[in-house]
Formats: sequence, C-alpha cells, structure tokens
Amino acid sequence: MDKRTVDVAIIGAGTAGMGAYRAARAHTDNLVLIEGGHYGTTCARVGCMPSKLLIAAAERAHDMANGPQFGVCPGNLRIDGKAVMERVRQERDRFVGFVLEAVDDIPEAHRLVGHARFTDAQRLIVDDKVEITADRIVIATGARPNVPGFLKEAKDRLVVNDDIFEWPDLPASVAVFGPGVIGLELGQALSRLGVRVRMFGKSGSIGAIRDEAIRAYALKTFQEEFPLDPSAEVKNVERRDDGVAITFVDGDRGEVSETFEYLLAATGRRPNVDHLDIQNADLALDEQGAPLFDRFSLQCGSGPVFIAGDSNNDAPLLHEAADEGRIAGDNAGRFPDVRAGLRRTPLAVVFTDPQIATVGLTVEQVDERCSGQFAVGEVSFEGQGRSRVIGKNRGMLKVYGEKGSGQFLGAEMFGPAAEHIAHLLAWSVQRRMTVSEMLEMPFYHPVIEEGVRTALRDLNRNLHIGPEVVRHCMDCGPGT
Repeated sequence: MDKRTVDVAIIGAGTAGMGAYRAARAHTDNLVLIEGGHYGTTCARVGCMPSKLLIAAAERAHDMANGPQFGVCPGNLRIDGKAVMERVRQERDRFVGFVLEAVDDIPEAHRLVGHARFTDAQRLIVDDKVEITADRIVIATGARPNVPGFLKEAKDRLVVNDDIFEWPDLPASVAVFGPGVIGLELGQALSRLGVRVRMFGKSGSIGAIRDEAIRAYALKTFQEEFPLDPSAEVKNVERRDDGVAITFVDGDRGEVSETFEYLLAATGRRPNVDHLDIQNADLALDEQGAPLFDRFSLQCGSGPVFIAGDSNNDAPLLHEAADEGRIAGDNAGRFPDVRAGLRRTPLAVVFTDPQIATVGLTVEQVDERCSGQFAVGEVSFEGQGRSRVIGKNRGMLKVYGEKGSGQFLGAEMFGPAAEHIAHLLAWSVQRRMTVSEMLEMPFYHPVIEEGVRTALRDLNRNLHIGPEVVRHCMDCGPGT
C-alpha cells in the first residue's frame, strides 16, 4: 500500500472541497484533494444549473400560453420535449466544463481519486490502496438524495433529481413526492411543459414556508396548476406493466389509484458521511452519526478535523458551501490558530412562479430573540402596480422588525421577483439597518420593489415609529 504524509487532506472536490483546497493552499503546498465520484459540483451537474435550465423552458411555455391576457395570441403551442432536454444537457455540460477546467488547474500531485475512510483522527485509507497521514482533515463529501423505503417499490421507474436531466425526452406523467425546494421547482416546471404531475407531501409543509398565511396562499396557487396534497395519505406504491401505480386518499373521491410513468423522489438529501467510518475519527457525533461542529469555525470538537458544505447539513446552499469551504480550509491550513469566519445573513430562494424567499431570522426566531416584542408588516402583490402591469400580481410579503430599536430582522415572501427582493432585504439585515433607514433608500417608479416599501411602511407603523400607511399613496403612483 502506498503511503503519503500531508499537512492537509480534503475529502470531496465539490463546491466546499474546492474552496477548502484553495484556502488551505494559501498556507501549505503539501496537501491532497480526494474525490470518490465525478468531478464537477452538484450545482453544475444535477442541481442549481440544470434545474434552472428546465425552469427557463417552462417559463417560456407558460408565458406563451398566457399571452392572450395581453392581447397576444401565439397560436397552437407545441413543446418539443427532446429539444428541451437536449438544451438542458448541452448547457449543463458547459457549466460542468468550467468546473473541470478548474480541476485541471490543480497540480496532479494534489489530486487523488478514490473513496476515503478514517482509520483514526489523522489517518485515511483510500480504496485500500493509499494510506494518507494528515495533520488536518477537511470533510466536504456533500450529500445525496434520501429515498424512503416505500418509494423504492417503484423500482426502475423511481428517479431522483440527479436522473431527470438524462431523460432524452419529457415523459407523459410524473408523481412527485416532496413539495420542498426540489419537488416544487421540478414539479411545476414539468407541469408547465405538458407533463401530467401530481405532488404528494407528508408534513403539510410547502417549500419550508413558515408563515401560515403565506403557506396557504402558495398552496392555493400551486393547486391551480397541478394537484398538490401536502399531507397526503398514500396507501401503496406499486410497479406495474404500464408504470407506477400510486394508491392514495383523495379528499373528494376517497381511496383512488393513479398510474404515472415515473415517480420522482424529492424527499430531501442526506449527508455523505455514513461511508467514511467516521466513528474511527474520535469525534462527537449527533443522533444521525454526523460530526458535531462549530458553525463559525467548522471545527469538529477541538481537534484537527473540519466539516464543510452539504456534508454538515447546516445550510445546504451553494453560496453557504463556498463560504464554509473557505473557512474550513483556512482553519485547516492555519491550525491550531482556529478563527471564526464570516457567516452571512441567511438567504434562500425557491425558483417557482411565484418565487419563494426567506431572509434573515424566521418569525419564530424573531419571537425568541425579541421575547415577543416585535412587529410584522405585510403587502399583497395582487394590487401592486408593476406586478399587475406584467401579469405577475400574485403573492405576499411579510417583514419583521424589533420594537424599540426598529431594527429589521427578516422576511418571508411568496411573489414576483423574490430572488431580487430577497437580496435587497438580506443586505439590509446584514448591515443591521433599521426599518426607517431602509425607507430612506430610493424607490423608483414603477417597479415591484415599491411593494417592499409598502410592507416596510406597514411595519414601521406597527412598530409605532412611522405614520399610518396612506391608502392609494400617490408617491407610489397609481395602482400601488
């Protein structure tokens, strides 16, 4: 067996692993990056980018189908499923290519392909061929789809999001299990591209929305496009000759069975730590067998092991994985001089239509922090001027602020342009702005962001700082 001794070993070459490698290399050139699967990040290969390509096609189809409300009638709409999926793969491969170019820039001596497992806190075995002794180790092994056992009865017709982008054509029908981020994005996109979709949930949640009113609004909106039961009672899943038969309880029809070409399991992801023999690393583990860690330093306990990205399941988002990789890699490189890194304001977006966004603290976290001394402002986009102009006037926004200080703490939104509005709000939270300071910022007319101003004015009034909100405010222009 070959033996190597390095200062830093990084397990996983995804977004977090690549970031950790670059940060650690600023401290030492004696390091190794170990990858057990395909090079190319989850985001580029099977996550953010290919899903947005599918969504982009669905948005074009939806816009054309809804052209008549503007007096624009495009004629008979035809969706070429093969062309849709071909573009998804072509552009996906282009994004993956950029990642592979970055990997190629890494010296070959720093790269090692194989599955690593711990034999102790500072020793790894890779494919039973290479033994690596490392002063410090970064775990950045990512995550994989988690599929409940009963869904496996779909057998060869069971797919996860990793599989969808390899379809040569769009299927006729798909049963989607899990109305979370992945399920909602892919389910709505497939539905708008002409695929018959039915979505099943279990806990009653919709895309991690916490506010009951916003959740109910979102549910009603999605149900206008495809059947969605967030608290479904599924009796049976069975692979048959003609597809996958799902037996479930329908609120109006009772127990019924429908057959679908595929079953998409969008039932969450699980960290890839269960094949690392992590128990040999002498680390404190949680109930799921994952290492306990400090989210500001990414250090596991007080030793030389760090964990970053989706493998720690703290904030499984690309920008968070990139930040965590840099923090973990920097601390592994400078160990034992471990430092707290910058963790940015929480920001999450679901690319449905309308979009879902959460910023800063949740309403429960606000309540806990403020001991109940907080206020909520809100706005409906149904009457918002710019939103009505473009036919996107669905949804609502709620914003949270602390009484006394007037500090802006967070927001939750289901509505148009949420991906952009969420950034403005996240920047405001991170800058610790008050609601009054945010209202001093410029708002152009006519833009969707004027709805944000309306919500902030409502919040300032409820904080007993600002005046009553003027109905049909003329500085917002007509229809706002």
